[in-house]
Amino acid sequence: MTSPTAVPRSSGAPPQGRPRLHRDTRPASWPAPVRPTQVGIVHLGIGAFHRAHQAVVTEDAARATGDLRWGILGVTQRSATVRDQLRPQGGVYAVLTVGPDGASPRVVGSVTDVAWPAEETPRVLAALAAPTTHVVSLTVTEKGYARRADGHLDAGSVRADLDALAAEEAAGPAPGPPDAPATSAVGLLVRGLAARRRAGGAPLTVLSCDNLADNGRVLERLVSEAVDAALPGARGDALRAYLAASVTFPCSMVDRIVPATTPARRDQAEALLGARDEGLVVAEPFLQWVIEDRFAGPRPAWEHGGATLTSDVAPYERAKLRLLNGTHSYLAYAGSLAGHTTIAEAVADPALAAGVRALQAEAVTTLDAPDGVDLAAYARTLLDRFANPATGHAVRQVAADGTQKIPVRWGAMLADLLAARPDDPLPPGVVGALAAWARYVVREARAGHAPDDPRADELLAVVDDAPDDDAAVRALVALPGLLPGVAQTRLPGLADAVAGARTPVTTGTRTEEVAR
Repeated sequence: MTSPTAVPRSSGAPPQGRPRLHRDTRPASWPAPVRPTQVGIVHLGIGAFHRAHQAVVTEDAARATGDLRWGILGVTQRSATVRDQLRPQGGVYAVLTVGPDGASPRVVGSVTDVAWPAEETPRVLAALAAPTTHVVSLTVTEKGYARRADGHLDAGSVRADLDALAAEEAAGPAPGPPDAPATSAVGLLVRGLAARRRAGGAPLTVLSCDNLADNGRVLERLVSEAVDAALPGARGDALRAYLAASVTFPCSMVDRIVPATTPARRDQAEALLGARDEGLVVAEPFLQWVIEDRFAGPRPAWEHGGATLTSDVAPYERAKLRLLNGTHSYLAYAGSLAGHTTIAEAVADPALAAGVRALQAEAVTTLDAPDGVDLAAYARTLLDRFANPATGHAVRQVAADGTQKIPVRWGAMLADLLAARPDDPLPPGVVGALAAWARYVVREARAGHAPDDPRADELLAVVDDAPDDDAAVRALVALPGLLPGVAQTRLPGLADAVAGARTPVTTGTRTEEVAR
């Protein structure tokens, strides 16, 4: 089995044109990235967001303290693309920060290498079990948590990893069956936790950094359900005892807009750096990371890199999910219906900006402000962030995975509003947001396009079975699990209100809201 810090041979092609960015041959005009002495963090889901967010804070913390133990082994979930981008560069890459005043790159060195489980599961499991690893973090998106509509583990979708876990536990410390390639983030994590227990059971912190309400508790429950499914009864007792005694699952809240990296941005960064960076990521200037201070062992001094450590993440999390993520989703669906291609275009549309303000006004009434945070001011700053044209955040990118996002972004807020004012009219902001999503799904389905959503087949079937668009909208709103906490008795009236809500359409060069 490969050492967790060993670097397999690069599969990258020779650089063309300008020299390829590399840890050892970076342009002399730029500060040297940190050079970690070991892997201290294994990160599952090393996409653009992690590289522009947690990896940056980890780098800044290392610079501030001189503690270089916190190198990151990134694990790419879906393909080898990020591995093949970063491995030939020695793990380094640039973050191009874009704002109204221009663009500025910085080279980040906190990532030491990237592994792809389809080919390197043994290496990842070894890194997860290594005593020098103290933190496992995740950014695998909502759908990466393999949950059913009711929030519990979809054991069928991770069955291959559960079977592999059972075989690995049965083998014990003796040489066992070859490590089966991991097929899911949750499955890989549970197999890694079991490998760590078998290797001596050093404490470990598992830190979710995804946009899920109470994300640490959600992940802890899914891990427990995976253990029960793979190792029922006494077979799983040793692993359960290790998890209870030595593993913590803190909650966290993350915030930074990270749009897709375009060829034009890549060329821009190359001109500024004087080197070609195949792993470039683009980000807005703003960055926030709030972490529950509940660690099982050592951790990076992230507070010296700009993170906030707190005993309670929930107020920050709810404010971000409802004020930022909720309005971001609304702009994606309403903006697409109105013919806009980016979030910046959408928020500049007066009709859509009014919808954002209505949604935010409702959200604020459901929130308790974190210490020192002015929620109204925070909501206003979001409009400026969304309007940053340099991010180029595509509405279709934000519109993905609606059935995973809506429950925590709109559903929980709607449930709170209805509970607080059961006799008041339905809140127009949330109703309008649901209408934008449902009309977006109907439009995509009628055009023969499958929505980018883990429940795409179900959405298509609902629309196909409906006699007309309004009936499809009503059926979509009533999907199981979409609006948890909303009483079933309220759904018919809500569905009628959504079907009758105004939604944006493009008429010539103007966007108007029309009743459907």
